[in-house]
Amino acid sequence: METDYGVPRTKRRKVRKPPFMLVLAAMILSAATVFYWYQYVPTSRHENPDFNGLEKPVFYRGVMLDQSAIGTQESLKLPFTTVQELLDPTMIHEEATDSTIITTQDKVIRLRTSQLTGMINEKPFDLKFPLEKSNDVLYLPMEPLKQLYHFELRESPDTGAVILVKDSDTITWGKTIGYPNKPDRTIPMRSGPLIKAPILAELNQQADVMIWAVEPDWFKVQLTNGYMGYIQKKHLMQDRTESIPEQKLPPAFVPARPINGKLNLTWEQVVTKTPDPAQFPPMPGLNVVSPTWFHLADGEGNLKNLADPAYVKWAHSQNIQVWGLFSNGFEPKQTTEALATYDKRMKMIKQLLSFAQLYSLQGINIDFENVNLKDKDNLVQFVREMVPLMHEQGLTVSIDVTPKSTSENWSMFYDRKALAESVDYMMLMAYDEHWASSPIAGSVASLPWAEKSLTRILQEDSVPPSKLILSVPFYTRVWTEERVNGKTKVSSRAVFMDNPQKAIEEKKLTPQYLPEAGQNYVEYEEGNKRIRIWLEDEVSMKARMDLIKKYDLAGVASWRRGYENPKIWSLIQQALNE
Repeated sequence: METDYGVPRTKRRKVRKPPFMLVLAAMILSAATVFYWYQYVPTSRHENPDFNGLEKPVFYRGVMLDQSAIGTQESLKLPFTTVQELLDPTMIHEEATDSTIITTQDKVIRLRTSQLTGMINEKPFDLKFPLEKSNDVLYLPMEPLKQLYHFELRESPDTGAVILVKDSDTITWGKTIGYPNKPDRTIPMRSGPLIKAPILAELNQQADVMIWAVEPDWFKVQLTNGYMGYIQKKHLMQDRTESIPEQKLPPAFVPARPINGKLNLTWEQVVTKTPDPAQFPPMPGLNVVSPTWFHLADGEGNLKNLADPAYVKWAHSQNIQVWGLFSNGFEPKQTTEALATYDKRMKMIKQLLSFAQLYSLQGINIDFENVNLKDKDNLVQFVREMVPLMHEQGLTVSIDVTPKSTSENWSMFYDRKALAESVDYMMLMAYDEHWASSPIAGSVASLPWAEKSLTRILQEDSVPPSKLILSVPFYTRVWTEERVNGKTKVSSRAVFMDNPQKAIEEKKLTPQYLPEAGQNYVEYEEGNKRIRIWLEDEVSMKARMDLIKKYDLAGVASWRRGYENPKIWSLIQQALNE
């Protein structure tokens, strides 16, 4: 073909581009293929399971703990912190004596590191394997502890992993699906709840696994060898629930001479010599006396003893129990020293046990006051170590506590919840709302204050009413207010219950009932001084007895015998028997 000018035309080929829709379809198909592969095609990549570097891991309820066990079978040992966390948070290790101390309802066990002889209730017993320290970790042998706590240790012979199972635990077991037409098919356990997660193990059909968690399409499982991972729900079915039977606790302690009905205790203050009971007026309904006989003498745990056998003989002749009071002398420094080690604590306990046996006592009343806050745990430990040995001798153990307040040495050092778990009774000293050096005059124990004090302990510290005793005052305070240099000076003196009656009669005063205090009140002038008295009498005592009935408390304690009007005993007796 030629042009108009005789020049041949060059042949041109037209390049055809793919239609736009075809390109778009190809892109979509490619993206869909990638999406499908990521979404629906499981990875076959395998990964070896491990225990994060732990040689002999310990598991509880599907959680791997931070430290390994050591040993195997009957020589198996777990770290102290593991045992403390999972079996007994009250277990302690005392660095000063390198002792591990375990207290149960009826036993006190002391184990010394690297020694094959332990002590149960201060009696020796032999261990096959000792406590040992390795890389600054303390390990406890498990065989002797199985006699104290109800647990199982399921040790894998393949991996050495240890699965701890406790009393009352439940385990949900699953079983992998069976495929009759594909007998060689395995079930993948993956490292995460994704089909793209690496496979940790290929499980046979009908294999047993423990199920610890459920996610939308997955079960979190554990093999008996300790390895953990995820299995798709479509490959696993829940099979059964294993319930570890709850072991029955030893029967609760019953004192040799139990108190019938409500407790009615009074304290007998003994300074140098026990008073002659032949001089006492009748005290109907009284069933326990607690003389202040035993006192901490020094920081080594030696005790001072003021006991009087004749007093015990009189009490028993009246069918009254004797619970000797043990005081720390209100000396914080020597209290700190005496509570510091097992040996000193046990020294005090053994002396009290000897005194109780020597004088035929039925109980010990612990009266520790003015204690440093740092000794809070040591006081609890002392009581935990004391109670089993006292119970072994048939003795009742009680402890006196103050109302709750922000005062460290007066109130905050009492762990009332922990103490109540050990003792048989807790006496709430519901008095000294206004104390000797109080900056303002007021009641020794107004009714609302006393009620609030006991309800706080019942509610905040979970002390059962069957253990709580309301302690009431048999004394009152005579307050004097006078103006000195333009300021009101306040002073007081503690007096017997009947002491104010003399002034009331001489001055022809009429007591006024104060609803806000729940008791009677009088005041009068002496020159430029104002005398104020919140009376302790039948009215205030009846109100307190009503509190005992209202909250179904275990009874009443009174400070102290000899301060009361003799008629008050009949009122208490009647109220407790209603």
